[in-house]
Amino acid sequence: MADTNMVDEIQGKVAVITGAASGIGRATAELFAERGAKVVALDQHDTVNELASGSIVPLVADVIADGSAEKAVATAIDRFGKLDILVNNAGYINYQSVVDTTREEWEKVMAINSTGYFLFSREAAKAMISNKSGAIVNIASYASYFAFTDIAPYAASKGAVAQLTRALALEVAPHGIRVNAIGAGNVVTNLLNTFRDDGREFLAEHGSRAPIGRAAEPREIAEVAAFLASDRASFAIGSVFMVDGGFSVQIA
Repeated sequence: MADTNMVDEIQGKVAVITGAASGIGRATAELFAERGAKVVALDQHDTVNELASGSIVPLVADVIADGSAEKAVATAIDRFGKLDILVNNAGYINYQSVVDTTREEWEKVMAINSTGYFLFSREAAKAMISNKSGAIVNIASYASYFAFTDIAPYAASKGAVAQLTRALALEVAPHGIRVNAIGAGNVVTNLLNTFRDDGREFLAEHGSRAPIGRAAEPREIAEVAAFLASDRASFAIGSVFMVDGGFSVQIA
């Protein structure tokens, strides 16, 4: 049921959301469905199937596998007749110094966090150009701009996302398509769980250093994604909206 206390900002829209099995992606898929959108929710983990409903079609696929982007866009059009929104969210991070990072690990981070965004943006843009409208929302990071030790590949990949957002926005704006990004700060998700058991606790603790005094919940990022995907953000083009609890404006 749509939230009657909220403007039906994405009512009737059709979205593809990547990395939708958990965290920001799952929260975004659920929020969009609540607000009356139809969603193709994609993830490499089959737990994405838990989202299946009349409004959400789960799709198990790897964002960097050949044909995944094309399949996601085709599924949206075949099931719901169009594609209005893409939320690029699937991500991966490693915590290692540069000297300890292998080429393979570097390429994995860059592939998932940057190439995947490119592939899905390219296929979504093709469909949206035909419709003369659409919105692409990229989940970037405050690490797009600010350096931290031991996350050089992740920071570089999110920096690439920020620049992809700007460059693509210029290309597709004449076709009625808006491209923006969210510079997310610390969000309590399972992002770190591939290499540490206390990933969620670590993110919560690090987030407590922000001026707001805490990390974000995934729904808080999803709310910004919904705004940027809606017509209420009609004048927003090529921007990276920092949603990081104030990390990016504090000194030291």
